[in-house]
Amino acid sequence: MSKTDTAFTAENLHIQSKDPTFAGALSFMRRKYTKDLAGVDAVVWGIPFDAAVSNRPGTRFGPQGVRRASAGMDNDPQYPFGSRIFDELATVDYGDCEFDYGYNEQVPARIAEQASAIINAESDPYLLSIGGDHFVTYPLLKAHAEKYGKLSLVQFDAHQDTWDDDGKRVDHGTMITRAVKDGLIDPDTSIQIGIRTHAPQDYGIEIIDALAFHEMGPEAAAKRVYERTNGTNVYLTFDIDCLDPAYAPGTGTPVVGGLSSAQALLTLRHLKNLQVVGSDVVEVSPAYDHADITSNAGATIAMYMLGTLWERKRPSLNPPPAQLESPKS
Repeated sequence: MSKTDTAFTAENLHIQSKDPTFAGALSFMRRKYTKDLAGVDAVVWGIPFDAAVSNRPGTRFGPQGVRRASAGMDNDPQYPFGSRIFDELATVDYGDCEFDYGYNEQVPARIAEQASAIINAESDPYLLSIGGDHFVTYPLLKAHAEKYGKLSLVQFDAHQDTWDDDGKRVDHGTMITRAVKDGLIDPDTSIQIGIRTHAPQDYGIEIIDALAFHEMGPEAAAKRVYERTNGTNVYLTFDIDCLDPAYAPGTGTPVVGGLSSAQALLTLRHLKNLQVVGSDVVEVSPAYDHADITSNAGATIAMYMLGTLWERKRPSLNPPPAQLESPKS
């Protein structure tokens, strides 16, 4: 892994910054771009890999698309958190995962190795990864499970990603199967939200499909997530195709009938008290986007993940709603 520190940061992150939102070097929300993790609370990391797609490629451009969209997001303060969260949550953009695109079979190990190095740094940072196709979640789960033990998976997605896997296939439709077989996640405390396709197996993972979600709403869905995960360590993965194509056309395998961006954000807001140890946003494919609405959705979802992390670190500011508290064991 390169030790080069190519740090940059804007002198002023307000509107009057010398770097306008439409120009300049693009890190996530203009955070410092650095490999120095001393004193860092959260790391944003790109994984520009899309060799595992089954339909339309292009998610290799997802990390830069999300960064570009994030440059235009308000930083004074972040809505709906009511504060400049990065004043207290030391967050950096670590750049992108290093791998040789000519050796796809080696990529999972490279992702896991570099993710492990990040999350095991002395500052114990939280890792938010930006894909890339959804296969990248498998090596991310591997790195986090090595540190935290077997995880509960909370997956926002149109697809279950539980097709047959032989342990070697690099496929964004099989990585949850492999994660179950490898003991990285506990199906009995895992849950998928927004599903609107079928797969031959669910391995006991609970599913709130799209129709059920629309009937029950964000608050009830979030309550069920708390009940399912029951205070365990959670890995949160958000496939942008969980959103309806009206809100996220820029993705490889769009499926109609999904969540709106508002529904997804409200659900994430209700889930702020989950014990989330790592997360990702994947499957943003800018080539199929219109007016950057998918990249904007991905950037906002990522910002919400960091905002809820900030809230968990400052619980006295935001006491949890009684009806959404994690059940007492």
